[in-house]
Amino acid sequence: MYFAMLLGVAWYTGRNVSNEGFFLANRKIPWYVVAYAMIGTSISGVTFISIPGAVGQDAGLNRGFGYMQVVMGYMLGYLFIATVLMPLYYRLNLTSIYSYLEQRFGYWSYKTGAAFFLLSRTLGSAARMFLAALVLQAFVFGPLLQDFLVWAFHFSVSDAGLWSGRLGLPITAVLMLALIYGYTYKGGLKTIIWTDTIMTTFFIAAVAWTVVSIGKALNLGIGDIWPAVTSSRYAQMFYFDNFFSDPNHFVKQFISGALIAIVMTGMDQDLMQKNLACKNIREAQKNMFVFCLYLIVINLAFLVLGALLYLYANSLGIEIPGRTDQLYPKIAFGHLDTAAGIFFVLGLIASTFASSDSALTALTTSFCVDFLHFEKKQQHPDAYATEAEKLEYAEVSGRQLKRARTLVHLGFSGVFVVIILLLNAFSNGAVISLIFKIAGYTYGPLLGLFAFGLFTNLHLHAWSLRIPLSRVSARYGDVSVPGVLLVCLAAPSLTWAIEVGCKQWFDVGFLTILLNGLLTFGGLWIMSYSEDRPMDQA
Repeated sequence: MYFAMLLGVAWYTGRNVSNEGFFLANRKIPWYVVAYAMIGTSISGVTFISIPGAVGQDAGLNRGFGYMQVVMGYMLGYLFIATVLMPLYYRLNLTSIYSYLEQRFGYWSYKTGAAFFLLSRTLGSAARMFLAALVLQAFVFGPLLQDFLVWAFHFSVSDAGLWSGRLGLPITAVLMLALIYGYTYKGGLKTIIWTDTIMTTFFIAAVAWTVVSIGKALNLGIGDIWPAVTSSRYAQMFYFDNFFSDPNHFVKQFISGALIAIVMTGMDQDLMQKNLACKNIREAQKNMFVFCLYLIVINLAFLVLGALLYLYANSLGIEIPGRTDQLYPKIAFGHLDTAAGIFFVLGLIASTFASSDSALTALTTSFCVDFLHFEKKQQHPDAYATEAEKLEYAEVSGRQLKRARTLVHLGFSGVFVVIILLLNAFSNGAVISLIFKIAGYTYGPLLGLFAFGLFTNLHLHAWSLRIPLSRVSARYGDVSVPGVLLVCLAAPSLTWAIEVGCKQWFDVGFLTILLNGLLTFGGLWIMSYSEDRPMDQA
């Protein structure tokens, strides 16, 4: 029923959608719809289960209500996006925001920025889907598959459980990506904005239902929930002690929150693509400011939910799972009513799909515009003199580009499945954390590139490193690696080395993005020049 509704919306919104409609929804979406839909994009399935689980930790990032320090930093970052970045993107009339780097620095800076986005979003989104798929497999699809094997093939319960464990996650991953592809491949962003409004409503309803359900189980009325939470040991919001050793220190969390918002929203094709779908810059700015208010309320609700989960677990003597992100599903399925379990499944699916479908479309957009040059190919060549010839060319070209766009969209869906299966085969919790860390590192070069373009008037030399592969084999010629790419590869490597080397006396925490961006900025400054002459194609 749920997916039938999504497919119905996709059919209605995906009729006769052009490439412009797929990429930017023809810039006709009302700003208040975009603001509401962006909540679903920013709240992933991992956030849905991890933020509540982190509340009761005795150590580590985001314990208690400390995550609100990051959210407060978000507000500063979103102010910068609304007043600096969005006017720039609208003034340049961009489809891909990385086209700015081409206009500012040239070809290789543009390609480097777009490539880092593709790498970061692909790894990050696939890893988020993997963690959500694990929960759905463990609590929903796994038991269903086991029952099906017993019923259809007369397996013993133990054999059915064994095969369910082996096949369940691959089937879940393929099913999830097939469903997302099914409702996004025609309408793209136009469809996603409307389906995300539905999914945002579902996961907000899931949180609200669970909060009320646990409140009733603890004999708390709606008006008693907030006092009970704030008087508990889980409600500490601000951390001002131990700046060097505590990753939750307010300064670290606030600054990193601002930078995360700037980089992972303002310099991320995924979320900015929704903002560019508004009719004009004024509506896009209104969308951003209202989105900020939504985000504060939603994240606070997740933290309240987390505190209630721990209060409920303590009152019944429920053992806290070693991985705290399992606490929410454990209580929803094992201790609350059936409706709570249903709402949890709907909320997890909604939050996972809302972030993943948007990422899939953003990756398709970036690859088509930044690497396949769709916008340039859609321009009419001067060789076509008559209007009829131009129209015929546009029609043929449009069909070819639509076919290519569909294949790219399908290709990224396949890449997501492959990454999920690889993670399932070779990973443990530590490797998953490493995947997220690597994905986070890739935003540092984007921060450095955009900051260097916005806050300096310098240009970049067209330096390159020559690698003489011909000495290895006569089959290969020499390869030149652009200097800007070398800088953007060196900065994350140095960041990792500094973080590991300083771990004993200073916990960098989320400030890796700042350090990474500063190193990128410094590397670009070394290869820059200020003469009043045409820009090198760096």
